[in-house]
Amino acid sequence: MSSKEKPTLGGTRIKTRKRNIAVPLDPASFADAVVQIYLEHQGDLELIAKDVEASDLDFSRYGDTFFEVVFTGGRNQPGTTKPEEGERQPYSVLTSEATRQGILPIVLYIQKIIRRRPFMIKNLENVMRRLLQSLELYGPEDRKKLAVFTALTFSQKLSGLPPETIFTALLSDSLIAKGTVLGFVTDAFKEYLVDNSLDDLIALLKRAKMEDRLLDFFPMQKRTVEAFAEHFSKEGLGVLVDYNTKKVFDVKLKELRTTLTDQISENVDVPEVVETVKQRRRECALPDVDVVRTIWDAIMDAVQWSGKNQQQNSNLALRQVKTWGKLLGTFCTTAKLEMDLMYKIQVHCYEDAKLMKLFPEMIRALYDQDVLAEDTVLVWFRKGTNPKGRQTFVKGLESFVKWLEEAEEED
Repeated sequence: MSSKEKPTLGGTRIKTRKRNIAVPLDPASFADAVVQIYLEHQGDLELIAKDVEASDLDFSRYGDTFFEVVFTGGRNQPGTTKPEEGERQPYSVLTSEATRQGILPIVLYIQKIIRRRPFMIKNLENVMRRLLQSLELYGPEDRKKLAVFTALTFSQKLSGLPPETIFTALLSDSLIAKGTVLGFVTDAFKEYLVDNSLDDLIALLKRAKMEDRLLDFFPMQKRTVEAFAEHFSKEGLGVLVDYNTKKVFDVKLKELRTTLTDQISENVDVPEVVETVKQRRRECALPDVDVVRTIWDAIMDAVQWSGKNQQQNSNLALRQVKTWGKLLGTFCTTAKLEMDLMYKIQVHCYEDAKLMKLFPEMIRALYDQDVLAEDTVLVWFRKGTNPKGRQTFVKGLESFVKWLEEAEEED
């Protein structure tokens, strides 16, 4: 007789590891357990944190539910502010006062929880994103509470919370059109700047990839520099107005520089380039000193540098100055602008090693084209205040200055 087991109609029995068996999800029971901890300690966040940390609750599975309880006091029906069945706790973000004193303890409490369970930062991100995408469901007071909370999470440097995700959640056309987003970010910026500098705020916006998109928070019909200045000045955020004004100004100069570089590279006629500069200066209200500096940068940007051939590079740069000196001369119309141009060339030659020896020849070329006056060169030589490379440049300019002085004596 065979000792082999006879086959049965039931087929082969396959053993399954216990961990692969699906466990029914029960966020309601989890939420009730968290609420009970809150109620038992009557909102004492120190004691609540200790019990939460010591509990066997499955935070890896129900992390989102935990933060729903923290923000709203319990679970809400999806897409609404209507509560689900079950008890709620009255110590949530939305039941606190819309002040730093009311909300900061909750931020510090969350910080303590996440320090023990770092993976929960993702759950916090999920819940915050959903709340911000649903701002229209909340009244002005609750929106302010969420704004203060958002500002304090970044002010307290809550580890791992990505600004990009949070700010991107606000870019809803309907929320922006109603002015809801603008009110939210205004409250958030004001709270953030209590403990942080403007540089800190700009760094935060850069991480969120929003530093160049601040006007996107405004309704479409108000996306102007004037509306931006009016709104944030009224809200006491003049530093943000100054930053944005400079940002817009820098963008205009950058656009002018790019346009001029292209025209110079293409050898467009000087009168046509002059007209371009005049038009941009008029449209953008650009100061003459910045126009002259930008023209110089564009002239240098348009040089077709030749690898490591130093002599060829020197010839190219000097030829460029001689060719486009007339363009500089059109806008360099006062002694003050001439002196500023000399300082600009000095710093440029100091910072670009391949131009160090060209400074005297460039100055001579601009003098020959009546861009720089004799008095300007002599004042710079005798009393110049910028130390960058000055000793080298003064020595290189000695023979030219001596010639000027002798010519002056003869006259």
